[in-house]
Amino acid sequence: MPEDGAAARASAEMFSLAGETAVITGGGSGLGLGVARAFVAAGARVAIIGRRESVLQEACAELGPQASYFVRDVTEKDAATELLAAVEKTVGPVTILVNNAGVHLKKPFQETTEEEFLEVLQTHVIASYAWTRAAASSMMRRRHGSVIFLASMTALMSIPLVIAYTTAKTAVVGLVRGLAAELSPCGVRVNAIVPGWIESPMLHQALDHDPQRQQRILQRTPMGRFGEPEDIGAAAVYLCSPAGRFVTGILLPVDGGASVGF
Repeated sequence: MPEDGAAARASAEMFSLAGETAVITGGGSGLGLGVARAFVAAGARVAIIGRRESVLQEACAELGPQASYFVRDVTEKDAATELLAAVEKTVGPVTILVNNAGVHLKKPFQETTEEEFLEVLQTHVIASYAWTRAAASSMMRRRHGSVIFLASMTALMSIPLVIAYTTAKTAVVGLVRGLAAELSPCGVRVNAIVPGWIESPMLHQALDHDPQRQQRILQRTPMGRFGEPEDIGAAAVYLCSPAGRFVTGILLPVDGGASVGF
């Protein structure tokens, strides 16, 4: 029995985030909140970032004393540098960054203006780049850190009516690969999670008025259902924990098999 107990402790430690401080952009709802729940359960301190204070307050009330929030639009100039400094001062050195904040735009290609196109890229690509650049300096100095990007099925397959979102998430894949090559020698791992169709406000925005598309998605998903935000959280814990210590530069689909289904 003592040996079994020791093995259980060793297994738990492999997936522990005790002593880590994680910043999650867009962490007040949806997938970001699912990641925050999983991180707190794994022992991390969590700082969630978003624009709506009431949403962040409600999330922190659920997450408990290991969580705090900061109100900011991630696309604002200098938001990353200022917020990360505030987190380091009040919570602790940032060792995990989850680039989750995003916007969705469902429009035909010819009706999508350049301004709308750039707005989507600004949030998913430019802001994520800026937050990673701001966080990486201290991670590299300590030779310890993990950066997670939330990619998308649109980076793996053709999906109509979301050209700006598709372009942005495909660019995120390039960021992950390039940053992993550059930062991994400095002790900072960079990975992406590719969510399938996960229960979230963004999913309902896309599918609630399109039952035919919803049925097509479920038919091509071998597991035959939508995922839960906690499924993304569990994958993020793995990638950021000691269990994932030799994993960098990957795209990890969490999609019920949708990317290989037909």
